[in-house]
Amino acid sequence: MQSAERKDRLRPVESILVTQLTTPNNQAPYDRLVEKYGVKIDYRPFTEVQPVTAKDFRKQKVNLEEHSAVIFTSKSAVDHYFRVCDEMRYKVPAEMKYFCISEAIALYLQKHTTYRKRKVFFGTRTLQDLKPHLIKHKKKEKFLLPCSNLGKQAYVSFLQENEFNYSEAVMYLSVSSDLSDLENVTYDLLVFFSPISIDSLYENFPNFKQNNTRIAAYGDTTAHVLLDKKLILDIMVPDPKNPHITSMAEAIECYIKEVRQLA
Repeated sequence: MQSAERKDRLRPVESILVTQLTTPNNQAPYDRLVEKYGVKIDYRPFTEVQPVTAKDFRKQKVNLEEHSAVIFTSKSAVDHYFRVCDEMRYKVPAEMKYFCISEAIALYLQKHTTYRKRKVFFGTRTLQDLKPHLIKHKKKEKFLLPCSNLGKQAYVSFLQENEFNYSEAVMYLSVSSDLSDLENVTYDLLVFFSPISIDSLYENFPNFKQNNTRIAAYGDTTAHVLLDKKLILDIMVPDPKNPHITSMAEAIECYIKEVRQLA
């Protein structure tokens, strides 16, 4: 955004809609914004998760018994993997290996199975962190990648490029939420974290006009989709101009401060 145009859009923010639910830990930084600046923040998921039934899963012709390792990229993937296994009456072997994108997801496994450290491998937060563990077990295991209808392209590309023996299994669907109750509600700032949330916005409100509503985006992919929709991106994380800002709450606070300095 050009500096003149940006200055024109530096307006007070009194209400914010975060287009996803948050955990107490994730919500804490936003709570500090409420306390410090008196803004109103609502949390409303623009998408929801629906299960793939055992009947529909069978159509994918994925044999669960053929796999000796599972790659988990989210807690939803964990829940739906074990749900599908139950519905398919497949008893997950005790020796099954689990590769998780983060320690939080690895610990979440305890909800469904006995946690055995020698069978669970995890990264810090990204695929890059998990790669060494995957490569180490590449020759011994056949991997299953439970995912949504949106897939996990980075993982699929990595598994294909490195010639892993694997299967991709769609076990749940990410679909647009019904947002009709928001039709006559406006916010100063909309915060998006995924392209599908933007799709949901337009499915619910095909004639959406941005006008003076500010928009924030987390991640390059989300930002590009917003720009493709000809929307003005006011806040972005990560921001090349402010590499020290790593969270959306921080970025919003910087914007609020900038506005107040102009007042």
